[in-house]
Amino acid sequence: MLDKIKKMFRLIFAFIKTKHFWKHFGLVILFYLLAVFATMMYLDFTTNHGQKIAVPNLVGMSSNKAKRTIEDLELTYQILDSIYDPKLPEGTVVEQLVEPTSLSKVYVKSGRVIGLRLSKRSELVYMPSLLNKQVEFAQSILENRGLRYIIQYKPSSEANGSVLDQRFNGKRIKEGERLPIGSVIILVVGQNDEGQPVILPNFTGLTMAEALNILDTLGVGSYSFVCPDCITAQDSLGAQIFSQSPEYIEGKTVFKSTHFILSMRKVDISLDPQ
Repeated sequence: MLDKIKKMFRLIFAFIKTKHFWKHFGLVILFYLLAVFATMMYLDFTTNHGQKIAVPNLVGMSSNKAKRTIEDLELTYQILDSIYDPKLPEGTVVEQLVEPTSLSKVYVKSGRVIGLRLSKRSELVYMPSLLNKQVEFAQSILENRGLRYIIQYKPSSEANGSVLDQRFNGKRIKEGERLPIGSVIILVVGQNDEGQPVILPNFTGLTMAEALNILDTLGVGSYSFVCPDCITAQDSLGAQIFSQSPEYIEGKTVFKSTHFILSMRKVDISLDPQ
């Protein structure tokens, strides 16, 4: 048995010394080195090895400018979603993923996707059903949802002060329909009590507080203030009335139950000469 093992080893050593062995061994080594080199070249090409692109700060840019900036850097972008912010122009970048290199100290390679979240100035809310509800309750529901309203009274013998119809853009709007925040809803309210006549005041140029004082003095309890360009409560308080319904005519009288619609606009303080 020992002799057989020794004979086998002598044959192996004899084969190793032949040119045939070293020729094929060299070919194997060469193939291995070529495979390693090709793999490294492929990885460098596909992963852009050594490439460093600084991600810019895109927050505050318009969406179009942000897209051009990203494409100029040979990067790509994806719009993730929109965030409601009435203070910003529509389509302003409010958040980006990946963070800018100035903050993260991280560089990227070409083709990297940058996620963008953009601002929007309109947010949709669901329209509630206000039919047969008292007008004061209906007003509070609309205000809580960011919707505005105009009240129109309709003679009724049974539904005094209750909502008979709800309309948007001249058409009846059903419960569950989605509307942009700030939309104006017309509430048709039943009325069977005209009350006492009062002299029609002139509200032009007055603020909301001044108009409310006059309305309270007259005993008028049905009114709406409309200010399309007022965003904050401070805007509404400083706005001035520029038109009214019923239209002012000197000496004209109206019933206390008449609904007043007072249209206001925001006063630009920067134009104040003082």
